[in-house]
Amino acid sequence: MRLQIHSEIGKLETVVIHQPGKEIDRMVPAMMQNLLFDDILFGARAREEHRRFQQLLRFVAQEVLEIQDLLEEVLLDDDRKEMVLESLVSELHLSAELLPVLLEMPAEKLAAALIEGVERESPEISGTLDSLFALPPIPNYFFQRDPAIAVGDRLIRASMATPARSREPLISGAAFAHNSRFSFDGDPFWFQEFSTEFSRPVSFARMRPTIEGGDVLVLREDLLVIGYSERTEKITIERLAEALRKGKSHVKRILVVAIPPARSYMHLDTVFTQINHHECLCYAPMILAGGAEEADVYVADLTKREITWTTEADLLTALRHRKIDLEPLLCGGKDPIDQQREQWTDGANAFALAPGIILLYDRNTRTCDELTRHGYQVITDDELLLGRRELELWKPSKKYAILLTSTELSRARGGPRCMTMPLVRAPLS
Repeated sequence: MRLQIHSEIGKLETVVIHQPGKEIDRMVPAMMQNLLFDDILFGARAREEHRRFQQLLRFVAQEVLEIQDLLEEVLLDDDRKEMVLESLVSELHLSAELLPVLLEMPAEKLAAALIEGVERESPEISGTLDSLFALPPIPNYFFQRDPAIAVGDRLIRASMATPARSREPLISGAAFAHNSRFSFDGDPFWFQEFSTEFSRPVSFARMRPTIEGGDVLVLREDLLVIGYSERTEKITIERLAEALRKGKSHVKRILVVAIPPARSYMHLDTVFTQINHHECLCYAPMILAGGAEEADVYVADLTKREITWTTEADLLTALRHRKIDLEPLLCGGKDPIDQQREQWTDGANAFALAPGIILLYDRNTRTCDELTRHGYQVITDDELLLGRRELELWKPSKKYAILLTSTELSRARGGPRCMTMPLVRAPLS
Protein backbone atom coordinates (compact mmCIF):
# COMPACT_ATOMS: atom_id res chain seq x y z
CA MET A 1 0.00 0.00 0.00
CA ARG A 2 1.16 3.49 -0.87
CA LEU A 3 0.00 6.36 1.28
CA GLN A 4 -2.07 9.02 -0.45
CA ILE A 5 -3.22 12.01 1.58
CA HIS A 6 -3.67 15.24 -0.38
CA SER A 7 -6.78 16.61 1.33
CA GLU A 8 -8.88 16.56 4.49
CA ILE A 9 -12.08 15.56 2.70
CA GLY A 10 -11.33 13.13 -0.15
CA LYS A 11 -13.35 9.90 0.10
CA LEU A 12 -11.79 7.79 2.83
CA GLU A 13 -10.26 4.53 1.64
CA THR A 14 -7.84 3.44 4.40
CA VAL A 15 -7.71 4.64 7.99
CA VAL A 16 -5.90 3.60 11.18
CA ILE A 17 -7.59 3.52 14.59
CA HIS A 18 -6.97 2.03 18.02
CA GLN A 19 -9.71 0.69 20.23
CA PRO A 20 -9.04 1.78 23.83
CA GLY A 21 -8.00 -1.26 25.83
CA LYS A 22 -6.58 -2.17 29.22
CA GLU A 23 -4.47 1.00 29.16
CA ILE A 24 -7.55 3.06 30.12
CA ASP A 25 -8.82 0.48 32.61
CA ARG A 26 -5.65 0.64 34.72
CA MET A 27 -5.70 4.41 35.27
CA VAL A 28 -6.23 5.57 38.85
CA PRO A 29 -7.29 9.11 39.78
CA ALA A 30 -3.78 10.08 40.92
CA MET A 31 -2.51 9.37 37.38
CA MET A 32 -5.01 11.58 35.54
CA GLN A 33 -3.05 14.82 35.47
CA ASN A 34 0.18 13.18 34.34
CA LEU A 35 -1.68 11.21 31.66
CA LEU A 36 -3.64 14.28 30.41
CA PHE A 37 -7.12 13.08 31.39
CA ASP A 38 -9.81 15.05 33.20
CA ASP A 39 -11.54 11.90 34.41
CA ILE A 40 -11.15 8.13 34.40
CA LEU A 41 -13.22 6.36 31.75
CA PHE A 42 -15.59 3.41 31.98
CA GLY A 43 -13.64 1.13 29.68
CA ALA A 44 -16.39 -1.29 28.67
CA ARG A 45 -18.66 1.50 27.50
CA ALA A 46 -15.82 3.39 25.80
CA ARG A 47 -14.98 0.25 23.81
CA GLU A 48 -18.60 -0.26 22.80
CA GLU A 49 -18.78 3.34 21.58
CA HIS A 50 -15.51 2.86 19.70
CA ARG A 51 -16.79 -0.33 18.03
CA ARG A 52 -19.79 1.65 16.78
CA PHE A 53 -17.39 4.32 15.57
CA GLN A 54 -15.44 1.72 13.59
CA GLN A 55 -18.63 0.44 11.98
CA LEU A 56 -19.51 3.97 10.90
CA LEU A 57 -16.09 4.34 9.28
CA ARG A 58 -16.70 1.10 7.34
CA PHE A 59 -19.78 2.56 5.66
CA VAL A 60 -17.29 4.47 3.48
CA ALA A 61 -13.73 3.22 4.06
CA GLN A 62 -12.43 0.08 2.37
CA GLU A 63 -9.95 -0.65 5.18
CA VAL A 64 -10.09 0.18 8.88
CA LEU A 65 -6.75 -0.92 10.35
CA GLU A 66 -5.91 -1.37 14.03
CA ILE A 67 -2.49 0.06 14.92
CA GLN A 68 -1.94 -2.66 17.54
CA ASP A 69 -2.35 -5.29 14.78
CA LEU A 70 0.14 -3.44 12.56
CA LEU A 71 2.62 -3.32 15.42
CA GLU A 72 2.14 -7.02 16.15
CA GLU A 73 2.88 -7.87 12.50
CA VAL A 74 6.22 -6.07 12.80
CA LEU A 75 7.08 -7.80 16.08
CA LEU A 76 6.54 -11.27 14.59
CA ASP A 77 9.99 -10.89 12.99
CA ASP A 78 12.63 -11.50 15.66
CA ASP A 79 15.20 -9.13 14.14
CA ARG A 80 12.69 -6.30 13.84
CA LYS A 81 11.38 -7.04 17.32
CA GLU A 82 14.84 -6.66 18.81
CA MET A 83 15.53 -3.50 16.79
CA VAL A 84 12.24 -1.87 17.86
CA LEU A 85 12.74 -2.71 21.54
CA GLU A 86 16.37 -1.59 21.64
CA SER A 87 15.31 1.70 20.05
CA LEU A 88 12.54 2.19 22.63
CA VAL A 89 14.84 1.45 25.56
CA SER A 90 17.50 3.79 24.18
CA GLU A 91 15.24 6.68 23.11
CA LEU A 92 13.03 6.62 26.21
CA HIS A 93 15.84 5.84 28.69
CA LEU A 94 13.96 2.83 30.01
CA SER A 95 15.45 0.49 32.58
CA ALA A 96 17.88 -1.96 30.99
CA GLU A 97 16.23 -4.69 33.06
CA LEU A 98 13.03 -4.19 31.08
CA LEU A 99 14.52 -5.23 27.73
CA PRO A 100 14.92 -8.98 28.42
CA VAL A 101 11.40 -9.08 29.90
CA LEU A 102 9.94 -7.58 26.75
CA LEU A 103 12.08 -9.72 24.43
CA GLU A 104 10.67 -12.89 25.97
CA MET A 105 7.09 -11.89 25.16
CA PRO A 106 5.42 -13.29 22.02
CA ALA A 107 4.43 -10.67 19.42
CA GLU A 108 0.75 -10.43 20.38
CA LYS A 109 1.46 -10.00 24.09
CA LEU A 110 4.32 -7.59 23.41
CA ALA A 111 2.25 -5.34 21.12
CA ALA A 112 -0.36 -5.14 23.88
CA ALA A 113 2.25 -4.49 26.58
CA LEU A 114 3.80 -1.58 24.67
CA ILE A 115 0.39 0.11 24.80
CA GLU A 116 -1.19 -1.19 28.00
CA GLY A 117 2.00 -1.00 30.03
CA VAL A 118 3.73 -3.54 32.27
CA GLU A 119 2.62 -3.62 35.90
CA ARG A 120 5.05 -4.21 38.73
CA GLU A 121 4.76 -7.50 40.57
CA SER A 122 3.98 -5.68 43.81
CA PRO A 123 2.38 -2.33 42.89
CA GLU A 124 2.16 0.29 45.64
CA ILE A 125 -0.28 3.13 46.16
CA SER A 126 1.95 6.18 46.25
CA GLY A 127 0.55 8.46 43.53
CA THR A 128 3.41 7.88 41.09
CA LEU A 129 3.41 5.86 37.90
CA ASP A 130 6.75 4.25 38.79
CA SER A 131 5.28 2.68 41.91
CA LEU A 132 2.61 0.91 39.85
CA PHE A 133 4.23 0.21 36.48
CA ALA A 134 7.59 -0.92 35.16
CA LEU A 135 6.35 0.47 31.86
CA PRO A 136 3.46 2.97 32.14
CA PRO A 137 0.33 2.64 29.99
CA ILE A 138 -0.36 5.11 27.18
CA PRO A 139 -4.13 5.70 27.49
CA ASN A 140 -4.14 8.58 24.97
CA TYR A 141 -3.15 6.17 22.20
CA PHE A 142 -6.70 5.81 20.88
CA PHE A 143 -6.22 9.36 19.61
CA GLN A 144 -4.39 8.06 16.53
CA ARG A 145 -4.28 11.46 14.83
CA ASP A 146 -1.39 12.70 16.96
CA PRO A 147 1.62 10.28 16.86
CA ALA A 148 2.08 10.19 13.07
CA ILE A 149 0.75 12.29 10.20
CA ALA A 150 0.37 11.21 6.59
CA VAL A 151 1.25 13.98 4.13
CA GLY A 152 1.22 12.95 0.50
CA ASP A 153 2.97 9.57 0.27
CA ARG A 154 5.11 9.78 3.43
CA LEU A 155 4.77 10.43 7.14
CA ILE A 156 5.66 13.04 9.67
CA ARG A 157 6.56 11.28 12.90
CA ALA A 158 5.41 13.42 15.78
CA SER A 159 7.38 14.50 18.83
CA MET A 160 4.91 14.83 21.64
CA ALA A 161 4.78 17.82 23.95
CA THR A 162 4.33 15.80 27.14
CA PRO A 163 6.26 12.88 28.67
CA ALA A 164 3.05 10.83 29.02
CA ARG A 165 2.83 10.46 25.23
CA SER A 166 6.51 10.11 24.32
CA ARG A 167 6.26 6.41 23.46
CA GLU A 168 3.40 6.87 20.97
CA PRO A 169 5.31 8.21 17.93
CA LEU A 170 8.06 5.62 18.38
CA ILE A 171 5.72 2.63 18.26
CA SER A 172 3.55 4.17 15.52
CA GLY A 173 6.66 5.01 13.52
CA ALA A 174 7.88 1.41 13.86
CA ALA A 175 4.47 0.02 12.88
CA PHE A 176 4.49 1.98 9.62
CA ALA A 177 8.18 1.97 8.72
CA HIS A 178 8.77 -1.76 9.25
CA ASN A 179 5.45 -3.28 8.19
CA SER A 180 5.66 -4.93 4.78
CA ARG A 181 2.13 -3.93 3.82
CA PHE A 182 3.32 -0.33 3.33
CA SER A 183 5.41 0.80 0.36
CA PHE A 184 7.66 3.87 0.44
CA ASP A 185 10.14 5.26 -2.06
CA GLY A 186 13.11 5.61 0.25
CA ASP A 187 12.69 7.16 3.71
CA PRO A 188 9.13 6.69 5.07
CA PHE A 189 9.39 10.01 6.95
CA TRP A 190 9.51 13.63 5.83
CA PHE A 191 10.41 14.51 9.40
CA GLN A 192 11.15 12.45 12.50
CA GLU A 193 13.05 14.60 14.97
CA PHE A 194 12.55 13.29 18.49
CA SER A 195 13.76 14.09 21.99
CA THR A 196 12.81 13.21 25.54
CA GLU A 197 14.72 16.16 27.01
CA PHE A 198 11.92 18.05 28.77
CA SER A 199 14.10 20.44 30.78
CA ARG A 200 14.19 24.14 29.97
CA PRO A 201 16.23 24.71 26.75
CA VAL A 202 19.35 26.88 26.91
CA SER A 203 18.56 28.45 23.53
CA PHE A 204 16.00 28.35 20.70
CA ALA A 205 18.48 26.35 18.64
CA ARG A 206 18.38 23.62 21.27
CA MET A 207 14.62 23.53 21.84
CA ARG A 208 13.27 20.00 21.77
CA PRO A 209 10.98 19.40 18.79
CA THR A 210 7.26 19.31 19.57
CA ILE A 211 4.66 18.65 16.90
CA GLU A 212 1.43 16.65 17.14
CA GLY A 213 -0.95 15.49 14.41
CA GLY A 214 -3.99 17.37 15.68
CA ASP A 215 -2.20 20.55 14.64
CA VAL A 216 -1.54 19.45 11.03
CA LEU A 217 -4.22 19.75 8.34
CA VAL A 218 -3.58 18.81 4.70
CA LEU A 219 -5.87 21.13 2.76
CA ARG A 220 -4.30 20.50 -0.62
CA GLU A 221 -1.31 18.69 -2.07
CA ASP A 222 0.70 21.93 -1.99
CA LEU A 223 -0.79 23.49 1.17
CA LEU A 224 -0.66 22.59 4.86
CA VAL A 225 -2.30 24.46 7.72
CA ILE A 226 -0.50 23.94 11.04
CA GLY A 227 -1.39 25.13 14.51
CA TYR A 228 1.25 26.81 16.65
CA SER A 229 -0.24 25.67 19.93
CA GLU A 230 0.23 24.22 23.38
CA ARG A 231 1.47 21.03 21.66
CA THR A 232 3.34 22.27 18.57
CA GLU A 233 6.24 24.73 18.70
CA LYS A 234 6.92 27.42 16.09
CA ILE A 235 10.58 26.35 15.87
CA THR A 236 9.49 22.79 15.02
CA ILE A 237 7.21 24.06 12.24
CA GLU A 238 10.21 25.91 10.80
CA ARG A 239 12.30 22.72 10.94
CA LEU A 240 9.48 20.78 9.30
CA ALA A 241 9.25 23.34 6.48
CA GLU A 242 12.95 22.88 5.79
CA ALA A 243 12.59 19.09 5.84
CA LEU A 244 9.64 19.13 3.43
CA ARG A 245 11.57 21.27 0.99
CA LYS A 246 14.73 19.19 1.31
CA GLY A 247 12.70 16.00 0.76
CA LYS A 248 11.19 17.49 -2.43
CA SER A 249 7.61 17.21 -1.16
CA HIS A 250 4.78 18.81 -3.11
CA VAL A 251 4.08 21.20 -0.21
CA LYS A 252 4.75 24.76 -1.35
CA ARG A 253 3.19 26.77 1.47
CA ILE A 254 2.35 26.32 5.12
CA LEU A 255 -0.22 28.53 6.84
CA VAL A 256 0.54 28.76 10.55
CA VAL A 257 -2.30 29.55 12.95
CA ALA A 258 -1.16 30.75 16.39
CA ILE A 259 -3.73 29.57 18.93
CA PRO A 260 -3.53 30.12 22.70
CA PRO A 261 -1.41 27.60 24.64
CA ALA A 262 -4.40 26.37 26.63
CA ARG A 263 -5.85 22.91 27.26
CA SER A 264 -9.22 23.87 25.79
CA TYR A 265 -7.50 24.63 22.45
CA MET A 266 -4.83 21.93 22.62
CA HIS A 267 -4.73 21.45 18.81
CA LEU A 268 -5.82 23.39 15.74
CA ASP A 269 -8.41 20.73 14.89
CA THR A 270 -10.29 21.60 18.08
CA VAL A 271 -11.19 24.97 16.54
CA PHE A 272 -11.10 24.35 12.76
CA THR A 273 -11.80 21.43 10.39
CA GLN A 274 -12.65 21.32 6.71
CA ILE A 275 -15.86 19.36 6.05
CA ASN A 276 -16.66 19.94 2.37
CA HIS A 277 -15.21 21.52 -0.76
CA HIS A 278 -16.39 24.97 0.27
CA GLU A 279 -17.28 24.57 3.97
CA CYS A 280 -15.45 24.39 7.27
CA LEU A 281 -16.55 23.93 10.85
CA CYS A 282 -14.94 26.40 13.20
CA TYR A 283 -14.91 28.07 16.58
CA ALA A 284 -15.90 31.59 15.55
CA PRO A 285 -14.16 33.70 18.23
CA MET A 286 -10.77 32.34 17.16
CA ILE A 287 -11.08 31.73 13.41
CA LEU A 288 -13.30 34.54 12.11
CA ALA A 289 -11.83 37.97 11.43
CA GLY A 290 -12.48 40.31 14.34
CA GLY A 291 -13.29 37.50 16.78
CA ALA A 292 -12.67 38.06 20.48
CA GLU A 293 -9.87 35.47 20.47
CA GLU A 294 -8.76 35.88 16.84
CA ALA A 295 -5.68 33.82 16.03
CA ASP A 296 -2.64 35.35 14.34
CA VAL A 297 -1.84 33.77 10.96
CA TYR A 298 1.32 33.77 8.90
CA VAL A 299 2.56 31.86 5.87
CA ALA A 300 5.79 30.06 5.04
CA ASP A 301 6.70 30.10 1.34
CA LEU A 302 8.78 27.02 0.55
CA THR A 303 9.34 28.01 -3.08
CA LYS A 304 11.87 30.74 -2.32
CA ARG A 305 15.63 30.19 -2.14
CA GLU A 306 15.31 30.82 1.59
CA ILE A 307 11.96 30.04 3.20
CA THR A 308 10.15 33.31 3.89
CA TRP A 309 7.57 34.00 6.60
CA THR A 310 4.94 36.73 6.20
CA THR A 311 1.83 37.68 8.14
CA GLU A 312 -1.74 37.19 6.90
CA ALA A 313 -4.99 38.92 7.83
CA ASP A 314 -6.83 35.82 9.12
CA LEU A 315 -7.09 32.13 8.24
CA LEU A 316 -10.12 32.18 5.95
CA THR A 317 -8.81 35.21 4.02
CA ALA A 318 -5.41 33.56 3.67
CA LEU A 319 -7.06 30.42 2.30
CA ARG A 320 -9.18 32.46 -0.10
CA HIS A 321 -6.01 34.02 -1.49
CA ARG A 322 -4.84 30.44 -2.21
CA LYS A 323 -8.12 29.59 -4.02
CA ILE A 324 -9.70 27.70 -1.12
CA ASP A 325 -12.90 29.60 -0.36
CA LEU A 326 -14.54 28.13 2.76
CA GLU A 327 -17.86 29.19 4.24
CA PRO A 328 -17.59 29.01 8.05
CA LEU A 329 -20.21 26.90 9.83
CA LEU A 330 -20.13 27.79 13.50
CA CYS A 331 -19.38 25.28 16.24
CA GLY A 332 -22.14 25.85 18.81
CA GLY A 333 -24.08 28.15 16.45
CA LYS A 334 -24.19 31.89 17.05
CA ASP A 335 -24.65 31.97 20.82
CA PRO A 336 -21.30 32.71 22.54
CA ILE A 337 -22.07 30.44 25.50
CA ASP A 338 -22.99 27.50 23.25
CA GLN A 339 -19.87 28.17 21.18
CA GLN A 340 -17.61 27.83 24.20
CA ARG A 341 -19.40 24.79 25.60
CA GLU A 342 -19.40 22.85 22.34
CA GLN A 343 -15.84 23.79 21.44
CA TRP A 344 -14.87 22.19 24.77
CA THR A 345 -16.77 19.00 23.80
CA ASP A 346 -15.14 18.84 20.34
CA GLY A 347 -17.98 20.30 18.31
CA ALA A 348 -15.44 21.64 15.80
CA ASN A 349 -13.48 18.37 15.62
CA ALA A 350 -15.37 16.84 12.69
CA PHE A 351 -13.98 13.97 10.62
CA ALA A 352 -14.84 13.86 6.92
CA LEU A 353 -15.59 10.42 5.47
CA ALA A 354 -16.04 12.13 2.10
CA PRO A 355 -16.88 15.67 0.98
CA GLY A 356 -19.94 16.74 3.00
CA ILE A 357 -20.18 13.45 4.94
CA ILE A 358 -18.88 13.97 8.46
CA LEU A 359 -18.77 12.36 11.89
CA LEU A 360 -19.50 14.32 15.08
CA TYR A 361 -20.33 13.56 18.70
CA ASP A 362 -24.07 13.47 19.38
CA ARG A 363 -23.79 15.77 22.41
CA ASN A 364 -23.02 18.85 20.27
CA THR A 365 -26.64 19.68 19.53
CA ARG A 366 -26.23 23.37 18.68
CA THR A 367 -23.53 22.50 16.15
CA CYS A 368 -25.96 19.97 14.64
CA ASP A 369 -28.59 22.72 14.37
CA GLU A 370 -26.06 24.87 12.50
CA LEU A 371 -25.28 22.01 10.11
CA THR A 372 -28.99 21.43 9.51
CA ARG A 373 -29.43 25.09 8.58
CA HIS A 374 -26.73 24.57 5.93
CA GLY A 375 -28.39 21.57 4.32
CA TYR A 376 -26.87 18.65 6.24
CA GLN A 377 -29.06 15.68 7.07
CA VAL A 378 -28.39 14.67 10.65
CA ILE A 379 -28.34 10.89 11.18
CA THR A 380 -27.72 9.04 14.44
CA ASP A 381 -25.39 6.05 14.60
CA ASP A 382 -28.34 3.84 15.57
CA GLU A 383 -30.24 4.80 12.43
CA LEU A 384 -27.33 3.72 10.23
CA LEU A 385 -26.26 0.65 12.18
CA LEU A 386 -29.83 -0.70 12.40
CA GLY A 387 -30.49 -0.06 8.72
CA ARG A 388 -33.21 2.56 9.24
CA ARG A 389 -31.30 5.12 7.16
CA GLU A 390 -28.66 4.87 4.46
CA LEU A 391 -25.99 7.11 2.98
CA GLU A 392 -26.68 7.91 -0.64
CA LEU A 393 -23.01 8.07 -1.53
CA TRP A 394 -23.77 8.11 -5.24
CA LYS A 395 -25.41 11.54 -4.89
CA PRO A 396 -22.64 14.15 -4.51
CA SER A 397 -25.14 16.85 -3.56
CA LYS A 398 -26.20 14.98 -0.40
CA LYS A 399 -24.65 16.17 2.87
CA TYR A 400 -24.73 14.16 6.08
CA ALA A 401 -23.72 14.74 9.69
CA ILE A 402 -23.49 11.33 11.38
CA LEU A 403 -23.76 11.49 15.16
CA LEU A 404 -21.66 9.18 17.30
CA THR A 405 -22.90 8.13 20.74
CA SER A 406 -20.27 9.56 23.06
CA THR A 407 -20.94 9.48 26.79
CA GLU A 408 -17.47 8.03 27.51
CA LEU A 409 -15.23 8.75 24.51
CA SER A 410 -16.05 12.46 24.60
CA ARG A 411 -14.89 12.71 28.22
CA ALA A 412 -11.33 11.98 27.10
CA ARG A 413 -11.18 15.39 25.33
CA GLY A 414 -10.83 14.39 21.70
CA GLY A 415 -13.31 14.04 18.85
CA PRO A 416 -13.76 11.90 15.72
CA ARG A 417 -10.87 13.55 13.85
CA CYS A 418 -8.60 12.97 16.85
CA MET A 419 -9.38 9.24 16.81
CA THR A 420 -8.54 8.66 13.14
CA MET A 421 -5.32 8.60 11.11
CA PRO A 422 -6.19 8.43 7.38
CA LEU A 423 -3.63 6.75 5.12
CA VAL A 424 -5.41 6.85 1.77
CA ARG A 425 -8.04 9.25 0.47
CA ALA A 426 -9.40 9.37 -3.06
CA PRO A 427 -8.32 12.37 -5.16
CA LEU A 428 -10.79 15.24 -5.23
CA SER A 429 -12.55 15.74 -8.55
